Amino acid sequence: MSARIHLPSGLVTFMFTDIEGSTRLAQMLGSGYRPVLSEHRRLLRATLAASDGTELFTEGDSFFVAFGDASSALDASLAAQRALNNHEWPTPEATPKVRMGLHTGHAEPRDGEYASAEVHRAARIAAAAHGGQVLCSGATARHAAPLPPGASLLDLGLHRLRGFDDRERLFQLVAPGLERQFPRPRTADAIPHNLPTQVTSFVGRQAEREELDQLIDTHRLVTVVGAGGAGKTRLAVELAGGVVESYPDGVWFVDIATVTDPGLVAFAIAAVLGLRPEPGRPMLETLVEFAASRRMLVVLDTCDAQPAACAEVISRLLAGGSGVRVLATSRESLGLPGEVIWRIPPLSVDPAPGGGPSEAVTLLLDRTAAARGGRRSGPAESADLQRVVTRLDGLPLAIELAAARLRVLSASQLAERLDDVLGALDAGRDDVEPAPVPAQGWVANQQDTVDLAAAARGMAPPVGARAVQRSATQRHVTMQATVTWSYRTLGPRAARLLRWLAVFSGPVDLATVEWLLNDDPLDPLSVLVDKSMIQAEPNVSGSTYRMLDPIRAYAARRLVDAGEEQTARDRHVAWSLHALQRAYLGPDERPVTLSLYGLDPLADELRAALRWTVTGGSARQGLQLASGLDEWWRERGLAREGRLWLFRLYGRIAETGEQIPEAELAAAYHMHSQHAGADGEFAEELRFSQRAESAARQAGDAGLLIRVLAGRAAPLIDMGQFAEAERVCREVIAEAEAEGVSGDALLAVYSLAELLWRRGALDEAAELLGAARPVEASRPTERGKRSVDMLLGMVALARGDLVAAHDHLVVALRSRMSYGYLARACDTVNAIAVRCAGGGDPRSAARLFGAAQLTRSAMRCTPGTFGTYWLQEQTALRNVMGDAAFDTAYAAGAELTLEEAAAVALEVEHPDLSANSIRFSPVEAPAPRPRPRQSVDTPRDVLD
Repeated sequence: MSARIHLPSGLVTFMFTDIEGSTRLAQMLGSGYRPVLSEHRRLLRATLAASDGTELFTEGDSFFVAFGDASSALDASLAAQRALNNHEWPTPEATPKVRMGLHTGHAEPRDGEYASAEVHRAARIAAAAHGGQVLCSGATARHAAPLPPGASLLDLGLHRLRGFDDRERLFQLVAPGLERQFPRPRTADAIPHNLPTQVTSFVGRQAEREELDQLIDTHRLVTVVGAGGAGKTRLAVELAGGVVESYPDGVWFVDIATVTDPGLVAFAIAAVLGLRPEPGRPMLETLVEFAASRRMLVVLDTCDAQPAACAEVISRLLAGGSGVRVLATSRESLGLPGEVIWRIPPLSVDPAPGGGPSEAVTLLLDRTAAARGGRRSGPAESADLQRVVTRLDGLPLAIELAAARLRVLSASQLAERLDDVLGALDAGRDDVEPAPVPAQGWVANQQDTVDLAAAARGMAPPVGARAVQRSATQRHVTMQATVTWSYRTLGPRAARLLRWLAVFSGPVDLATVEWLLNDDPLDPLSVLVDKSMIQAEPNVSGSTYRMLDPIRAYAARRLVDAGEEQTARDRHVAWSLHALQRAYLGPDERPVTLSLYGLDPLADELRAALRWTVTGGSARQGLQLASGLDEWWRERGLAREGRLWLFRLYGRIAETGEQIPEAELAAAYHMHSQHAGADGEFAEELRFSQRAESAARQAGDAGLLIRVLAGRAAPLIDMGQFAEAERVCREVIAEAEAEGVSGDALLAVYSLAELLWRRGALDEAAELLGAARPVEASRPTERGKRSVDMLLGMVALARGDLVAAHDHLVVALRSRMSYGYLARACDTVNAIAVRCAGGGDPRSAARLFGAAQLTRSAMRCTPGTFGTYWLQEQTALRNVMGDAAFDTAYAAGAELTLEEAAAVALEVEHPDLSANSIRFSPVEAPAPRPRPRQSVDTPRDVLD
């Protein structure tokens, strides 16, 4: 920075910086903070000295700098972040995380300062950033040309800055050496919440809602306590949805049932709030500090899954700030000071004022209509329905079970059976009588009504006490008792089927039940359906059978008690592997083109099977399951989930010492490397690529080794080592040809074609891809991707050949959408947008760009190989259309689903049919479009 201060005028780029969490850092370091702050200032000023930036203001850890050029401002930001990241700080915990915000606008200095709203806009953008992140406005993005070598700008969409009425499009600077993954910007958008959307209507409980609303308004911790199935979660969500406007910092729903370790409760809440772990600091402290100054409602559901951990987190949150309120649901109180315990009552069974149906009857009518395919009960059943809900004590889940029974019974039939609800049913009648258990208690038969209290104490009912037992059923019972009530009437075969079905996470068909039991399941299945332990859901292809989650949890505990868990869950894993294999095969048992849509309905079952392999099953089978989900994870934007499962499987292997063949380990490491690259974890990507190569060499399988080596270029590309990546690709292709396994080098062919496209060697790229087409067509797992056509389309775009580009890209998009390669389809939609821009249809181009970006953001995909190219094309398109027209079309595209965007793209008129087609006009062919710049340096796409 020059000693003579010169303030730029006209188009000025303003930059604000500060250290995120500087107060906490100062408290943590004590006297060691001053050297860190001084070194931070020295590094920033050294960076500014090499740029044209003018330092206007420095206070504490903040900098305010003005630049006469937007490109120089981004250069300085990138250099500063790299200098901070590469510097050796005293300890990792002492590393300052600096956030930076840039905005470009017209401003004139006066008396050595700027008095302009553009300055405030830049400050707000900096305030929206996270430590280590560089954000800039759309104006800066438009004027920042060229970008720093290897850098790109990631479009984060439109955001409302605090104090401004309009919405600003924010971009994140992405480059090697900079962290990529951050929570959403801290902007003043609509009041946030993540409350789950309900698929069924909410019935009744108006009085309870008002009472609970008043309690939450008065007390900071309210716990809704009740039995399983009493409707705690549904009421809490419904109530929270009505008070969103009262909490400016949001209403946040956290499902504790999904937390498997007490230490992860704070992490689960932090993840919902968009917080990240801080080095050397417990997550709970980060969470408490974040919440301290905010006014928000946290809904913690199913706290009984981790009661002690929930109690600790809630206690700290409430002590840390007065604006935080907690609405918890649990089967038991948390035992905290100031806790208001509100016990959820059953639904009212008394007629409503005016003679209308009671809340319980209303719920039963609604659910029965759904169970009967939309047919509502007639007036003739009203009295019987009232009898049903009265006997069920208005318990919501019990009413749900009754509605399921009403699929096959009339209300009068069900009401009659409630006096002897465990009575005999036609299906499987001779299978219901359980064997006696001498000296251990008693088991009800179909002629006795169960006294649940006595049964729980192991006491036999007195002789001749049937009438007394029947009167006892009129009192309130818990959901556990309700399920036990039904379970005790099951015969051995039906009870075993219920227990074993608990290993499935979703509906199953009859063939699956037959496979599970290795026996004819019709009789025990009929018993379970009739007793509403399982819900039968008829459809065109045959009925499926679904177990409600509370019943599944009960059955799972019974499975453990019976000593059958290992056998049943191992069989479920075997079924999952079989189902996964079927997705890759046709009716003739031969491999077919892989459709990822076939894996969508299996995902939850495969996750359940994976969960068992990392806790009590075989890690080797878990690796096989993960291998089958490899493409699905990446194409659904779930690469991070895949990585986490693989890490857990490695832990299981270390725990059990299970021997895994080197070939299977090599395949797993190779898959892990690809997932890490797709998730932006490039160091991890390189590490597992090297592990895969080592294991593959030990395995001695030439084809496997080539497949692994073909992926070596990916981490090199991600780290910007393009020349080295190209050399590696050529070596792998040559080695594959020498070994006679050319088809296994297909990934290297794709990578080499991308590299050739990148540096403009279009003829060589086209020749290489032409030779790869038959290889791709011969591989069922590759055919649906149509990578060859996608890349040939990109080559044609670079040549300016819109006809060839259109032909290739339409084929690629149609195939990718048909076979479920959704992440790849986003790239193809972007490519067709470029084709539209080149063909004189800018509005369609902008719409498609907007649609593709929305999907990629939702799937958390990295920008990919072509990311900077798409951004360059969007910038050029914006210059042609103007900001207003481009933003309007882009926003319209963002309203489209990927399926709708693909339909729009496939309807784009073929260039040969347009009015100015060269086929119908004597004019010369259009000049080639500018080739992609060699400086493009973004991670490769999930194409790899």
